[in-house]
Amino acid sequence: MTPNTATSATSAPSRRSFLASTAVAAAAVAGGMPLLAACGGSDSGSGGGTSAGKSAKKLLPAYVATNVVTPDIAAKNGSAVGFTSKLDIASLKTSVPKKLGKGGKVSIMSPFWGSPPKSDNSYYKAMNDLIGVDVEWQNQDGNTYDQKLGAVLASSDIPDVVVIPGWNMGGKIPSAIIGKFADLGPYLSGDAIKQYPNLAAIPTDAWQRSLFGGKLRGLPQPSPYVTGIVPLYRKDIFDKEGYQVPTSADEFMALCKEITNAKAKRWACLDMKWTAFQSFGVLSGSEKPLGWNLVDGKLVYRIETPEYLEALEWTRKLFAAGYVHPDAKLGKSAATDPGPKFAAGEFLIYAQNISQWWSRTAEQATQNPNYKIWGMDIFGHDGGKPTLWAEQPAGIFAFVSKKASESVIRDVLAVANVTAAPYGTKEYMLTNYGVEGTHYTVKNGVPTKTDQGNNEVINAYVMVASPTATIAHPDYPEVAKAQVEWQQRMGAFTKKSSFYGMQITEPSRYTNLSNDFEQLEDDIVRGRKKISDMQQAVSDWKSKGGDQLRDWYKKLLDENGPAAS
Repeated sequence: MTPNTATSATSAPSRRSFLASTAVAAAAVAGGMPLLAACGGSDSGSGGGTSAGKSAKKLLPAYVATNVVTPDIAAKNGSAVGFTSKLDIASLKTSVPKKLGKGGKVSIMSPFWGSPPKSDNSYYKAMNDLIGVDVEWQNQDGNTYDQKLGAVLASSDIPDVVVIPGWNMGGKIPSAIIGKFADLGPYLSGDAIKQYPNLAAIPTDAWQRSLFGGKLRGLPQPSPYVTGIVPLYRKDIFDKEGYQVPTSADEFMALCKEITNAKAKRWACLDMKWTAFQSFGVLSGSEKPLGWNLVDGKLVYRIETPEYLEALEWTRKLFAAGYVHPDAKLGKSAATDPGPKFAAGEFLIYAQNISQWWSRTAEQATQNPNYKIWGMDIFGHDGGKPTLWAEQPAGIFAFVSKKASESVIRDVLAVANVTAAPYGTKEYMLTNYGVEGTHYTVKNGVPTKTDQGNNEVINAYVMVASPTATIAHPDYPEVAKAQVEWQQRMGAFTKKSSFYGMQITEPSRYTNLSNDFEQLEDDIVRGRKKISDMQQAVSDWKSKGGDQLRDWYKKLLDENGPAAS
């Protein structure tokens, strides 16, 4: 048995960090594919559009903060809320005093990682009884979910609810979302949402990301807008060797030289491209349209900026100097778990999702008691304050079929109102841990899942909707505190781009325009291509449609105005 906890975290280099987290179902991670919508115009989505503008405001639910539970650390500068106290089962609050479900059946298709439990398992039964709805799960392999999703949405037989992560929203999926799923506005817009208090406590930014085709169609999993990519390092080894946490790009390079000893099988780091982007102030690139921003009256895409090239060149130097672990040079670190070699001290720094701060701590607790993973503050490349860019405030959504009756929609919202219950409530514990004594036990304020809990209570109900982003680790409260405080410090340097929080559908003719840049980045930093190759690719991008796409984005901005900063 292993200790379990729950955390909502965000934005990773890829969906792998979402899948790797032991708190997988509670980690609301903004994905790497464009999240798309149209506002006005054709429902086909081919012409593109945005969810912003004055018309969007009337579609949004009223925000009513929850007062059921008070976090130990309040949200600040775009951070999650944090809980650092031990868990007291006897003091858990009730956020759903009566069943809102009317006893109907609701079918839900969702991505699932692992072996799905039997449909009549005790966790599903307990959740359905609490909600008052008979949920029938149609779990699909998360690794091939995009294929299944495309086939289902192309058919006439769509489940009542379909969960779609942002990374699966490529191709024709945006058009299908607009054409196949219901408008939830009549049930949730304005004061209507007050029937569902836990949904009303979801931040407004997350709801704006749930606007598709000029309608409120999605139930969101909120995320902090602070970057979720942390330069994680072995603090225990740093302390022992006297290494200092760097405060500039030059200091980082010098530290890597000091650490690296290939003969002793120790290298400084893995691929630090994502940290480089942060350090040099490159516009966020994990989701469109965040790579665009208005600069001195001109709309600029991230790949056109000098900071982008400078970040790639700095990362290339790390590889060229031999400071990067050979696995990363070969590309293996992207496909394999770096945890064992990090634990063995083969490298001391790597950039990954903030959720790994806790998960690495937990997995090494018994076998390596001296092990301590910690997060570096992101440094400005020149030693000054960094310029960081906000990520999107939601990245996974649940949609209700257009064919669903009002009673089915109400039952779905009853499910979501329970799964969005805040940490510290009975509903949260049941959703995330199952039934006490069956799925988990509590000792010294720390819940630990049983074998049955590990088999049954995994990425199911939490996929419908989640509470405001939360970090809570009863087993390692010092890690929870450090994570939230890291987010708050980094949030102080975080700006929102002109398109923050908007759902954008790019015209279909531009859909694949930027597809090859990530691979080219990786080739450049590994020495297989040159910076001049990127400059040529940017020039080609402009001539093949980039400049036209800029004009299209500028028109959207002129019509709707920039996002609120």
